[in-house]
Amino acid sequence: MIPNAIDINADVGEGVGNESQLMPFISSCNIACGGHAGDKETMRSVIKLAKEHRVKIGAHPSFPDKENFGRVTMEMSCTALFKSIIGQINDLMHILKEEHRALHHIKPHGALYNLAAVDERIANIIIEVMKALVLPVKLYVPFGSVVEKLAISHNIPIIYEAFADRNYNDDLTLVSRKNKLASIDNEDLLFDHIFNMISNQKVKTITGKDIEIKAQTFCIHGDNPNAVNLIKNLGKRLKTHGIQIR
Repeated sequence: MIPNAIDINADVGEGVGNESQLMPFISSCNIACGGHAGDKETMRSVIKLAKEHRVKIGAHPSFPDKENFGRVTMEMSCTALFKSIIGQINDLMHILKEEHRALHHIKPHGALYNLAAVDERIANIIIEVMKALVLPVKLYVPFGSVVEKLAISHNIPIIYEAFADRNYNDDLTLVSRKNKLASIDNEDLLFDHIFNMISNQKVKTITGKDIEIKAQTFCIHGDNPNAVNLIKNLGKRLKTHGIQIR
């Protein structure tokens, strides 16, 4: 059964500066909070835009590595990584409080997100962060991942996420960005990709297989050069199928 509404999220506050163009077409956002990008000024400006457009706000923490945009694995102790992630989220929450907005979810960024999907040590750190928040905050997780299973076992509320603008391997990991086929930039291909996940709960992998997947929210990366056009076109085409974005 095809749902009548889905959530579309975008990673924002990463220095691209397209947030005002993205916000009218998305329903949740993941705000960089100083690890891979962003600072208090960018966090505040994006929060105000999200507030204006009634977009749900999430924290987008990462390895503390602006040089590599959080896309390279860092060797850190569990304690150091935990403190870094908590610190990033607290910085965002402090500004949210000043702006009278609530934190809706947590979505790790880049290498941290990808590692948590397959690495139990990193996934456990994410779970400990969620427990330490002591808030009714949801965790965006990929279907079939290590962090999903741990979250469920610890009664952490989750939202299944899939990527509208990225291709998948057969094991549901994302195709490496080193591969020229990693990203989907064509509007028709992107719609077919996401509509297959919505209507059939399947994703066509890079090898052509249809693999089962669950998703309640779909991400288009805000740093994709064509992100605004992709999201605008996607919203229009979903509406022709009776699917709202909210």
